[in-house]
Amino acid sequence: MTDDRSPWPLAPPWRAARWFNAAEAPSLAALRGRVVVLHAFQMLCPGCVAHGLPQAKALYEQFAVYGVAVIGLHTVFEHHAAMTPVSLGAFIHEYRLEFPIGVDEPAGDGPVPLTMQAYGMRGTPTLVVIDQAGRIRLHRFGRVEDLAVGALIGRLLAGG
Repeated sequence: MTDDRSPWPLAPPWRAARWFNAAEAPSLAALRGRVVVLHAFQMLCPGCVAHGLPQAKALYEQFAVYGVAVIGLHTVFEHHAAMTPVSLGAFIHEYRLEFPIGVDEPAGDGPVPLTMQAYGMRGTPTLVVIDQAGRIRLHRFGRVEDLAVGALIGRLLAGG
């Protein structure tokens, strides 16, 4: 049961057109009870490649043993023709990304995909940390310091 008076908003479900590195499509509902790190990126985004994806990879490698779920979301709002599933598959392989990565479902009426819209993301990279009750505890566009993210995840795992 969740407290409706919580200051933290419930995370909306993500909408992915397809998944990489996942036998089944992971859903936010199925991950309830676990800390979830959602990393939104584009493969042609310099900040994503330089900081965001290495951070997501490190979080996956360090916190999977504690049950933390790291989910990548390739959310394309520009350069659509260059960012095909074939290109993304090669990118995932080359960067050795092992966590599940969804392709944000395109919107029929514009360039901004559905999950990006639902979360109110301003661009990429965007990092979202969701607590065990499904509430957004961190939503940040741009670079987020590794220690700050690790400390938040540690607090959430400790019940804070």
